[in-house]
Amino acid sequence: MKKVLSAAAVFCVTFFFSQKNQNYLEISYGSVCCGPPSEKPVISYLKEFKKKNRLKNLEILLQSGLGREGEFNLYVGTDRMTRNQKSRLTRGLSAIVSNQNNKRKEERNGMVFFDSTAIVHQQELMNAKNLTIYKK
Repeated sequence: MKKVLSAAAVFCVTFFFSQKNQNYLEISYGSVCCGPPSEKPVISYLKEFKKKNRLKNLEILLQSGLGREGEFNLYVGTDRMTRNQKSRLTRGLSAIVSNQNNKRKEERNGMVFFDSTAIVHQQELMNAKNLTIYKK
């Protein structure tokens, strides 16, 4: 039991201290009846943004298990971006999210929520459960 706890503690410490970003944008996926919408439009935009702006790394964290129907949050690190890149990223994410919400079936699909002014700090994520690095 002690080995399991010590291994978990080492993993958590290395996970959080290996993260370079201190500020994140939060994208929340909620459900109405049949599960949350897909994250593919947002992720494809983020990959395209990374490629266009020649960013080496774009840190994306996934917090799963937030509800009964698979609700989750994505956190995008913004510390390694210039002010201009951050503003273009928030404008693009706002457009992608509103487009995805406008195309949904109101009675079946969930919503995507994004507030470009809300910044989540690393200290707030230190206590978050089910937080992993997004890899797909």
